[in-house]
Amino acid sequence: MSGSSIGNLFKVTNFGESHGPAIGCVIDGCPPGLALTEADIQIDLDRRKPGTSRHVTQRREGDVVEILSGVFEGKTTGTPIALMIRNEDQRSKDYSNIAASFRPGHADYTYLQKYGVRDYRGGGRSSARLTAPTVAAGAVAKKWLAERHGVLVRGYLAQLGSEKVAFQSWDQVGENPFFVANLNVLPALETYMDKLRKSGESCGARINVVASGMPVGWGDPIYDRLDAVIAHAMMGINAVKGVEIGAGFASIEQLGTEHSDEMSPAGFLSNNAGGVLGGISTGQDILVSIAIKPTSSVRLDRHTIDTAGHPVVINTHGRHDPCVGIRATPIAEALLALVLVDRALIHRGQNADVVTATPKVAAQAKPVQLAMNADVKTQNNPDPHEA
Repeated sequence: MSGSSIGNLFKVTNFGESHGPAIGCVIDGCPPGLALTEADIQIDLDRRKPGTSRHVTQRREGDVVEILSGVFEGKTTGTPIALMIRNEDQRSKDYSNIAASFRPGHADYTYLQKYGVRDYRGGGRSSARLTAPTVAAGAVAKKWLAERHGVLVRGYLAQLGSEKVAFQSWDQVGENPFFVANLNVLPALETYMDKLRKSGESCGARINVVASGMPVGWGDPIYDRLDAVIAHAMMGINAVKGVEIGAGFASIEQLGTEHSDEMSPAGFLSNNAGGVLGGISTGQDILVSIAIKPTSSVRLDRHTIDTAGHPVVINTHGRHDPCVGIRATPIAEALLALVLVDRALIHRGQNADVVTATPKVAAQAKPVQLAMNADVKTQNNPDPHEA
């Protein structure tokens, strides 16, 4: 099965199944010298993990991360970093009644048609459980971006079903289980979710993600445009059905004089482009918005077919999020961070001699060495070829 890796120089390979013994990832290409502990990663995993409120799945997972390799004496070594999270609260029997049926809106049908085999226990490989390793890898990426470039990646829930939420303050995002930037709306959101859960229904959500402190120049033209790579990564999140960069679909109704971001000696006057022009970062904030579909697993009867092709009626009684978007903010942050760290390393490998390297270093270094090891201090290690 391909499609389990993301990135070029900062490459993350995700492994495991929803009801297997463990899930995790391998990060290959993290630059050496980054101070890293399990506590650094656990912060974001705790934000994403299930059972954090009555509005999400009550599957009880500690989501405790273990660093198996790639870190020595508290710092990354430049070798592959293996991260593992053990599954602790699987209830495979909850899915025995749908083992021979295809759940509408799920990957059951396509997986069986493609591979000839399907893990029906919680969706196996197609489960949103596999976003936990993504969040773990994203935590490493976010730390590197913040420390090496001052880039801060943050997100918030902007809409829950029909409930739109106005942004007030970043400080409020971490103070509630919905990740909204406006604490005034919490009573309305709780009422909305309680009614939804009691009815057996589900809803979708909009998540906005922002990368601030961006430098100019990350990304490449045509097929590796920064916005294209971001959209590709975001569409890899379970249940995401739409991605906007900057003004997004609102640009359809804008006039040219409204949409084009005018410039002054002090900088850009607006950011309808979402921080990307020609596929290359402008130095403005990267603005990304994703649309998450309603959870497909609902307690109401749905028409489908079984593996023999016979019509059946199905409803799902396992533990599910009435809205998967509630826990999606850390996931969206992680994917944006993974794209940006990879683009940063690629830019450094290709353009370091143009902007940042001294003539001597630029003449001696190989592009990949610049990208991977530019942070490593080598003053006391002279080149043996110069001896």
